[in-house]
Amino acid sequence: MTQHKTLNIQEISAEQHQRFLAEQPRASFLQNPYWPHTKAAWRGQSLGWWDNDELVATSLVLYRPIPLPGLRGRNLAYLAEGPIFDPENVSLDSLVNPLVPYLRGQGAFLIRMGLPFILRRWDAETVRRTLSANDHDMIPDLHPVESDPTAWSLEDSLVRLGWEKPGLTEDFGPGQAQFQARIPLPELTAAQRADRESPEFVQAVDGVLARMDSTSRRQTRKSMRSDLQISVGDVSEISQWQTLYEETAERDGFIGRPQSYFEAMFNALNSSEIAQCKVLFAHYENQLLASAIYVQQQDTGWYVYGASTRAESKRYAPRALQLEQIKLSLEAGARWYDLGGVSPTLNKEHQLAGLTRFKTTMGADVVETMGEWDYPINKVLARAFNRYLARRG
Repeated sequence: MTQHKTLNIQEISAEQHQRFLAEQPRASFLQNPYWPHTKAAWRGQSLGWWDNDELVATSLVLYRPIPLPGLRGRNLAYLAEGPIFDPENVSLDSLVNPLVPYLRGQGAFLIRMGLPFILRRWDAETVRRTLSANDHDMIPDLHPVESDPTAWSLEDSLVRLGWEKPGLTEDFGPGQAQFQARIPLPELTAAQRADRESPEFVQAVDGVLARMDSTSRRQTRKSMRSDLQISVGDVSEISQWQTLYEETAERDGFIGRPQSYFEAMFNALNSSEIAQCKVLFAHYENQLLASAIYVQQQDTGWYVYGASTRAESKRYAPRALQLEQIKLSLEAGARWYDLGGVSPTLNKEHQLAGLTRFKTTMGADVVETMGEWDYPINKVLARAFNRYLARRG
């Protein structure tokens, strides 16, 4: 039974942090101690909670200074998908009670924390069918296939401890989306994962394809017969990704990241012993048709970024890269392939409804995370900061 022990919080080394995460299946790459190398405007710190001589919890904290004169040393403290801990053995109180004064001492005016637990999960077919019918307002109106009482208990604890719950919104805000699209993957032995031609591996891939709707499955199978060359690049080839990514950004009307960001991500995560970052390419003859950035750590593989050209669209190169990332996730022993955030809306006219439709047709269930909770240390500065983010968004 969990007890509210008094834990000692202190900075730990990247090596200590990484060793702890290696034993934690749900640890996201956003908690990797090498991740701050991608965030030039943020300062990273690895924190550990100790029960006597035992390290029982860790968290990567990112500090973002306030870009205003006269407020030097004041910052947002951001814990994305952390802390990492076992709630059966460590109470949330014993983590939060020393965390708040520690971060206050680091100059934090606001703490934003997203615990890495899933409240509920909805089946892909149910979500996409209901979205087409347009007879419900929001995904939480639907009956979930899974609900975690531990996560709900942690939510109650956060409310009791004075944290501010994120509001339910149809649109994406700053930080990580509360609702995520994830394809569940079957468990394979190490020998089965090592051979893509093994009957068990082929059966696992077929099982993922069976989750897709008929259109996605047909297009994916067609991509397998489209004479595409799938390859994995190194950091020197990220310039090819960047060219296609900028073409995609211009076509789809979004502001992309610079090439230096992707190079930093590639180098940072591949410096870690528990993570991998790959840049994938799909060519037809000598023409690059699609590219993707893939990350894997612990029990999850992530489709992080994608880019494509409209040329040779009937070869479905992006589908081929999705299938390759699913296979990479299976090879790594991942239990989930994550397609990123979705809106909780079931209004098929909403601008984000198409994203939910696409991801669920890929066979992705929708999971509701605990979301990112705020603890305002300085309420005036916290309100001003949140207004600034709302105007910027």
